[in-house]
Amino acid sequence: MAVVLAAPAASVLAGESGEPAATELDAVLVVAQRASRVSNGATNLDLEIKDTPQSISVVSSELMRQFGANSVNDALRLATGVRVDEWETNRTSYSARGFDILNTQIDGVGMPNSWGIATGAMDTFGYEKVEVIRGANGLLTGVGNAAGTINYVRKRPTNHAQGMFGLSYGSWSTMRAEADYSTPFTADATWAGRVVAAHEDGDSWLRANSNQRDFVYGVVDGQVGENGTLAIGYSYQRAKSDGIMWGALVFMDSDGTQNEWPRDATTTQDWTWWNTTNHTAFVEYTHRLGDAWQLKAAYNYRRATGDERMFYAYDGQGTGLEPGTGLGLVGYPWGGDDESTAHLGQVSLDGTFELFGREQQAMVGVSLSRSEAINHERTADFSSPAWGPLPPFPYPTEAIPEPAWSERSQYSLLNQRLARAFGATRISLTERLNLIVGANHARYRRDGWSYDLGFDQTTSHTSPYAGLTFDFSDHVLGYVSYSDIYQPQDQVDANDRYLDPSKGVNYEAGIKAEWLDQRLLTTVAVFKADQQGLATPTGQYNQYGQSIYAPVDVEARGIELEAVGRLTDNLDLVLGYTALKLDGLNGDDTYPWVPRRSANLVLSARAPGYAPLSYGIGGRWQSEVSNVESSGLRVRQDSYAVVNAFMAWDFLDNASLRLNVNNAFNEKYINTLRYSGYYGAPANYSVTLDWRF
Repeated sequence: MAVVLAAPAASVLAGESGEPAATELDAVLVVAQRASRVSNGATNLDLEIKDTPQSISVVSSELMRQFGANSVNDALRLATGVRVDEWETNRTSYSARGFDILNTQIDGVGMPNSWGIATGAMDTFGYEKVEVIRGANGLLTGVGNAAGTINYVRKRPTNHAQGMFGLSYGSWSTMRAEADYSTPFTADATWAGRVVAAHEDGDSWLRANSNQRDFVYGVVDGQVGENGTLAIGYSYQRAKSDGIMWGALVFMDSDGTQNEWPRDATTTQDWTWWNTTNHTAFVEYTHRLGDAWQLKAAYNYRRATGDERMFYAYDGQGTGLEPGTGLGLVGYPWGGDDESTAHLGQVSLDGTFELFGREQQAMVGVSLSRSEAINHERTADFSSPAWGPLPPFPYPTEAIPEPAWSERSQYSLLNQRLARAFGATRISLTERLNLIVGANHARYRRDGWSYDLGFDQTTSHTSPYAGLTFDFSDHVLGYVSYSDIYQPQDQVDANDRYLDPSKGVNYEAGIKAEWLDQRLLTTVAVFKADQQGLATPTGQYNQYGQSIYAPVDVEARGIELEAVGRLTDNLDLVLGYTALKLDGLNGDDTYPWVPRRSANLVLSARAPGYAPLSYGIGGRWQSEVSNVESSGLRVRQDSYAVVNAFMAWDFLDNASLRLNVNNAFNEKYINTLRYSGYYGAPANYSVTLDWRF
């Protein structure tokens, strides 16, 4: 059975940082907006996590800070049921309940994330929390699969002046500096602003690999007239990575032996790099219509660019490496640059009304979004030794000189447009029984070309959503929910045609309970998803080197357990467990790279009798996984656990020192077998000094 525990801790912390003083009561609109900016979760209704008939986990900024989760990848590893597959140094896939998470949002607004691949490591310092809504979520996103949705919630201005500055140093000469300052602009705090910045630079446990990241975010919000609030913000991130891996390690010899490489093994060369730049801007306006209703309008702009010089090493014969020699790899250099832009607009109306003598909730809205992605490539001189057989692996990272590159040429263009209309309502049928129903109609179109292939596709679909909750007592709630699955797919079949959208249904049932005076929330959930026509690799390739996919029906079912909250005044807990079964075509077990069992645990505490000292331990465990390499031979990774810990000392009222130790027991493991993989980081540390003002 699946248990999902979503903690109220994030909202408690938000209240502590943004609680208005008595002298600020005149600014009631802005104070309320800043002090209790909560996500609308899986339904777009203003429901607490306990009252939402779906599994939701929250990673708070405090939790990210305690465990040094400075990147999105590290933050999501703290969430129950989420798998972070870093199959290259600069590309990552996220999954839940056995399927890739293809939908991401910022403050509840987003578009499908194409293949679900995140490029580069996004900084978390600009986010107040990260929410993971597991299960199908077509009502919220317009499209969805059985995995879920990730929603990043930005930091907002506070109602009083506050700031912090931090410095850290850690393994592989990694240095980080960060600053966060918020202040009201007016005496009554009706207008305020916040600026956040971070810089990180360091090497890696992988040979020749180094990374640098710069992040800046600014936001201003305030009151417009008596009934309106306005927020405007912008963020920028520039990430530079040298010595990157495109693809990763080949583990199997042709005789079926699995090689054990050094932990720093890499296929890269010194001259490789992958640089990315991301710009985001947003405008939000909220207008109060009487005491019960409000109108919200939001516009988001995103622009991402990248340039790269990469080197791919693959099994040239497709039979595995030569036993005992490390020979058999073939090189493939490639260069490129790309640019994508996205415009996203949404207008919604939500509020309450009276029915059956009780207060009810309702929400309706429309959204429009469009994006354009342009990709260029640079080919390498075919006389370069970067093409062809490579020295025995592991070879030196300066073994192959950088080839001469051609002028860039465009090889693909992708335009996407998504228009949708949606609505939902929560009806209190009795004091204990509540019904949530909704529907979303989405029209999705994409057109463009890739190499010599043009395409123009339009699909539309209406996704219903229904949930029922029952309060067994003031502290125990049971729920059932149904959600539709509809996800356009970017994979092609043997005729180079895009596969039809994947469709299906998602069911979930569970019990959420509050304990210890509502300080602890536990969830037990069972789920079942039937996903039809899901793109699955066949192991074959077309004339352009693209994988050929076939539509396959996949059924996922399992249980999740989660407990989040405060056990005592000094002890906080996050505990999660997922058990999963995946059946593919003809009922066969499928997707062997997905662990069937996984668990996470975080305990953080204040020392009894000495509050300035805090400490914690966090760990994640997964069952064994495997996959088949291009040779047809199966590579395996046994079950393993990674344990992290921290200790912090508030040596002054406004200053603290923190030590983080990651992979404390120095576990050696292949981090994923999703597409390819390499070894995860060995034991490492960082020391951080924070000063608050």
